[in-house]
Amino acid sequence: MKYQFKQYNILPGFGLTLGYTVVYLGLLVLLPLAALTLSALQMTWPEFWSAISSQRAIRSFALTFGTSFIAAVINTIFGLLIAWCLSRMSFPGRKIIDAMIDLPFALPTAISGIALTAVYAPNGILGEPLARLGIKVAYTPIGIIIAMILVGLPFVVRTVQPVLAELERELEEAALGLGASNWQTFSKVIFPLVLPSLLTGFTLAFARNLGEYGSVVFIAGNMPMKTEITSLLIVTHLEQYDYAGATALASAMLIISFVLLLTINLLQTWSGRRLK
Repeated sequence: MKYQFKQYNILPGFGLTLGYTVVYLGLLVLLPLAALTLSALQMTWPEFWSAISSQRAIRSFALTFGTSFIAAVINTIFGLLIAWCLSRMSFPGRKIIDAMIDLPFALPTAISGIALTAVYAPNGILGEPLARLGIKVAYTPIGIIIAMILVGLPFVVRTVQPVLAELERELEEAALGLGASNWQTFSKVIFPLVLPSLLTGFTLAFARNLGEYGSVVFIAGNMPMKTEITSLLIVTHLEQYDYAGATALASAMLIISFVLLLTINLLQTWSGRRLK
């Protein structure tokens, strides 16, 4: 006598949910990317290469990826420190600071850019004393980095903070009890456990910086060959009705960004496997 067992899905409505997810991603993510790819494929290789290899385009690529990487590294370092203070320390105003971390999520990026420009302009509150010291922030790559730090910081803090809050204090106490110093406890016990989430925060901040426009466009000054990021150059091509040039630049950004993010994700997976 054979018994037949009916299989049940753990999640109710899994088929409908999966179908909705596929349709949602297809319409909002895959379809626009496919349209961008098809538009790029309509160009000849000399036209495509000419658009992405011009001196102005190369300088914008270098500025965009360079400032995005620097801002993401700074956010990773200080984001870890801020997450540590918020999750491990109790001090007056902690709740207020914790809430302020999410402000870049709520504020329109244009408002952030205008505020940063007002503060760091040559006649601004911080820009004027810095200018006296010979340090110019607004309308320079330094200003672009500051704008990217502002919008990217919450990604690191909110990724690392829950991991630090859930770490077992017994591990730290055991390391200290065995004679380890505070630095040894952090570097040998805590940091390896936090590293995967830290890489995730870095990846999110880096990706956010690559596509940033609103907060950067005001403080950058948008000087070609100096402070012109790639997203602004794409908008410039569109305003000049050069759709082929804009498509080529967007496609190049898509390919380079995908390769870089894939590499970072593989590194994150590798570091996570080492901890197991």
